[in-house]
Amino acid sequence: MTEVFRLRRSVKYPASIRILHWLRAVLVLGLIAAGWYMTGRDEFDPTAGILYPNHKQFGMLVWLVALVHLTLRWRHHAVLPHPPAALKAWEKRLSHGTHWLIIALTLLTPLLGYAMSSSIPDGDGVPFFFIPHVPEILPKSDAAFAVFQALHMYSAYLLLACIVLHVAGTIKHRLEDKGGETDVLPRML
Repeated sequence: MTEVFRLRRSVKYPASIRILHWLRAVLVLGLIAAGWYMTGRDEFDPTAGILYPNHKQFGMLVWLVALVHLTLRWRHHAVLPHPPAALKAWEKRLSHGTHWLIIALTLLTPLLGYAMSSSIPDGDGVPFFFIPHVPEILPKSDAAFAVFQALHMYSAYLLLACIVLHVAGTIKHRLEDKGGETDVLPRML
């Protein structure tokens, strides 16, 4: 009798989670590419005036999207797809850990970027689209800036490594089991 009242777990993620997944993917990959490009340029390069403020505001957008995504996962927890039963135990652990690390890093990396921009002594603030300057809550300090800069960079590299692992796992299962139980790509399409 209790089986009748249990929520059925769907085969696909809810549309809201799928949309946020792909939006976050595009934003994060764009931010990483922009970060590489802009940090390799001279500080007086004319593109810096465009790239740095946009990198900051889109980084804040990633943070907000990650918060919304986490909230939706919590709200829809009862209907989210289970990991495929055919996955090996190590694959389930690796997949679960990678997913949660990606979520954590899409929250942490923008916060570290904000801390870096907030603490730089001669910084121009952190814009967010129609808000010219998000309040800066950290004291200005070259030493703090250097620490946050390193942490922001390393967390971005770790996020990129997790994304590569996530995509590689998806491709592996797509090629090995197209249309089968471990082919998880259709869950996000």
